[in-house]
Amino acid sequence: MNIKQGEVWLADLGIAAKTRPVVIVSRYDANPPRVLAIYVPLTTQYRNSDYEVVLPNLKFLNQSSVATVQGIENFLR
Repeated sequence: MNIKQGEVWLADLGIAAKTRPVVIVSRYDANPPRVLAIYVPLTTQYRNSDYEVVLPNLKFLNQSSVATVQGIENFLR
C-alpha cells in the first residue's frame, strides 16, 4: 500500500469511531523504517476547538469536514 502525506483515506477506526475519512500526516518515505502511517480523523461536527482544522469543501466528501487533531493515531501500512 502506497500511502502519501495529505491523502484522504477511509479507515475502520473501530466500534466507537466507525469507518471514517482520515487525512495522512506522516511524511512519505519510499523505504520506511517502520510500517506505520500517522493520520488525523475527519468529522462533520465542528466544536470550535483549538485542535480542529476546518477543511475546504472536498468534492469527494458529501459534507464539510473538520480534521480533529486530538484524534491523531496510526495504523499499519
